[in-house]
Amino acid sequence: MTEIAIATEDVLTEVVCERIADELGLSIFMRLRKGGSGYLKSRISSFIEMARQYPVLVVTDLDDKQCAPRLVREWVGEQLVPEQFFLRVAVREVESWIMADREKFGDFIGSRIDFDPEQLTDPKAKLLHLASRAPRSVKEELISQRSAIASQGVGYNTKLSEFVAEQWCPHRASASSDSLRRTVERLSTLIT
Repeated sequence: MTEIAIATEDVLTEVVCERIADELGLSIFMRLRKGGSGYLKSRISSFIEMARQYPVLVVTDLDDKQCAPRLVREWVGEQLVPEQFFLRVAVREVESWIMADREKFGDFIGSRIDFDPEQLTDPKAKLLHLASRAPRSVKEELISQRSAIASQGVGYNTKLSEFVAEQWCPHRASASSDSLRRTVERLSTLIT
């Protein structure tokens, strides 16, 4: 089994990467996460150097940046990148990848997912809006109980991580997310 290292912005993205690796038959031997894209960007040269020895997957959100190729150019610059280095960008946030498994996420959240998650300017806000109408057990974890305006609850990462680990399917989600599909295809080169 091929082993890879992963570097992510947050725990939710880490769980998504674990699920992708599991589905592809890859084993994660190292997890690098200190919080946020700033950490990833500041360590990009180290990750590239590590990829000369073993595969390294770095996943960041596009957020409000214009396009993924530009973000990659800004981060990598003129550095020579080994084939085992995978800098992948979730358009616009990893939440769009999660919602792209329309069937299972729709069942989880109690709503039809009849929109293109990658076309959302703020996928997390859309997810929280859907959660405001979700079954109580989901709503109470995802939505903060202290405000009238939907904001992230204390169980947000835990509840979504459980969903990803137990129900989310990267291949199914890839049908509705081009950035996820390209990530899965690119990582598939490690097993061929």
